[in-house]
Amino acid sequence: MCRFVLYLGEDVPLSSLVTEPENSIIHQSFHSHEREEPLNGDGFGVAWYAPHVSAEPAVFKDITPAWNNMNLINLARVIRSPCVLAHVRAATPGLPVIQLNCHPFVCGPFAFMHNGRVGGFQKIRRTLMKSLSDRAFNAVEGSTDSEFLFGLFLDFFEYYKNNAEAHGDESEEDMLSAALMATISEVERLKEEAGVTEPSLLNLAVTNGHTAVISRYVSEGGGKANTLYLHAGGRCECTFRHLHLIKTGGPRSAVIVASEPLTDEDTWMKVPDDNVLIISEDLHIELRPIV
Repeated sequence: MCRFVLYLGEDVPLSSLVTEPENSIIHQSFHSHEREEPLNGDGFGVAWYAPHVSAEPAVFKDITPAWNNMNLINLARVIRSPCVLAHVRAATPGLPVIQLNCHPFVCGPFAFMHNGRVGGFQKIRRTLMKSLSDRAFNAVEGSTDSEFLFGLFLDFFEYYKNNAEAHGDESEEDMLSAALMATISEVERLKEEAGVTEPSLLNLAVTNGHTAVISRYVSEGGGKANTLYLHAGGRCECTFRHLHLIKTGGPRSAVIVASEPLTDEDTWMKVPDDNVLIISEDLHIELRPIV
């Protein structure tokens, strides 16, 4: 399984998530604390937003292990962003280690990443492909189950966007949440139709640069979901390899969601199983159960 981290808030250097914390995403690429296999060396990716330049995210990814990619280390030192997604990959057996299969995946204003697997993916792959719209199908460039999940999400988001009035004029985070839950439901429906009993582990994260939705989910009877943690508070700073969310006395100004805590501070909270975590533009946090 992979490891990921998502940040929303005031501008921060990528290094405060990627390289500097004691359990940074780079550290998790070779010594993950909460996986039986500590290595996540099958490539990496970082997506970040520069709202003053474009509504669409920039992406840098490679198949080299994150721990020895000097370009990543140098870029992380100087790039600042209000929204960052970083991912280190442990490839699903049978899927190739190529750059197109590295997360995050992007299309238009959206960036998407996944920790886990779709159970019995090869048995539903063709059906899933045929169900995608031309736009979603053309957005899929690699061969991972994760990117096909992204394609499903794109179609469901378009549906909820076009039918917002019928669904109660939902906010953007409501549409993101509904689309992500529908993606999970559709995968489980396709599995049931194909007679697949292998569980799916679907920790999914998607953002448009100013709101985000993250799921922690495992199929019924599949045991425990992959780990997911939340860290929310004031301004984000990293000093001496310790990441701090400093209270500012005002509104919340930073939220971090990660596969495992980036530091040993006791301020990280576990996201409960089978829930979607919603982060609004004003950094309000809400949990909704996945039914």
